Amino acid sequence: MAVSSAVLGVVALTVLGSVPAAAEARPPEPVELCRMSDPRLTMVSGIASDGTHWYVVNDHDPQVQVFVLNRDCSVARVITTGIDHYDVGDVAVAPDGTIWVAETGDNRRRREHVAFVRITPDGVASLHRMTYPRGPHDAEALLLDRDGVPHIVTKEIFGTAYVYRPAEPLRTPGPVPLEEVGSVRFRSTTTPGGPIPEMVGSVAVTGGSVSADGTVVALRTYTEAYLFSAPDGDVVEALAGEPVNIPIPDEPQGEAVALEPDGTLLSTSEGENQPIRAYPGAVELLAEAERSRGSTASGEVPSEEEDRGEAGRDHGEDAALSADDEGMPGWQALGIAGLLAALLTWVVSRSRRAT
Repeated sequence: MAVSSAVLGVVALTVLGSVPAAAEARPPEPVELCRMSDPRLTMVSGIASDGTHWYVVNDHDPQVQVFVLNRDCSVARVITTGIDHYDVGDVAVAPDGTIWVAETGDNRRRREHVAFVRITPDGVASLHRMTYPRGPHDAEALLLDRDGVPHIVTKEIFGTAYVYRPAEPLRTPGPVPLEEVGSVRFRSTTTPGGPIPEMVGSVAVTGGSVSADGTVVALRTYTEAYLFSAPDGDVVEALAGEPVNIPIPDEPQGEAVALEPDGTLLSTSEGENQPIRAYPGAVELLAEAERSRGSTASGEVPSEEEDRGEAGRDHGEDAALSADDEGMPGWQALGIAGLLAALLTWVVSRSRRAT
């Protein structure tokens, strides 16, 4: 696996080009809150918060189930659904207490259907199958907007992820078609962590969250978190804006991210005895960046305090790729794109089996 990972890193560097590292920002320092020592929690792929409890899901269980955690990482209860498990990618909790589970993982991109599992506050689970318009995708991020509409963000290796949502009202069991409604693009970073080289792992979307009021959208990769402003609650429009980047270093296979009601960002990883880490004031960093942008646009000179927000903006701006991103021309990349995809699939599948 070490040799293949090294090869993958070389190929990724060749495909993505010599991309400059993201500018240094002043993100909040992580605080370890507790560790998930329960032996059932070794493949955590999603986390959500209602302000009182945390909700986590594993990406491979005998059936779709949700673990409800206390604030010391102990398991308060397990919500079982009786629905067969394939590859769970993420979880979200609506303001009314409804839990949404994204059964959308597909490392080998061969699933005919993906699904949402919806669990009502009284514990009734329903399955809602869906189909992509142009073939399978692997997806590990679920964004539930303020109107309760679920969005899927795909996991891609070349920096551009695609956003899908149901094109029709969900049915049980379905399927209903998904429609592509947007995209979001990232630049590689050098933040350490993840099961694959940072050049690829830093752009592969592995989790998502929306704030309780719907005004902040978070996406994460294996090594980064990106916060987007959504003042009107529009997830798709938010992802077209400039994010603020918060590095999440040194997680072995980080696939879970959540926004607390107080603006704290949470992250955790697959693996045994993994911590849940908090990034206090993450949402405020985004707010500072937005204020700084507004001041700059109006011609005002930012104060020293506003400069701190500008640093966060610069980091996010550098992290989001523009149309003229650096790297080799597409015609050169095509010759090795297949090799990169195959190697990535092999390495990720090996890392999952190892955990």
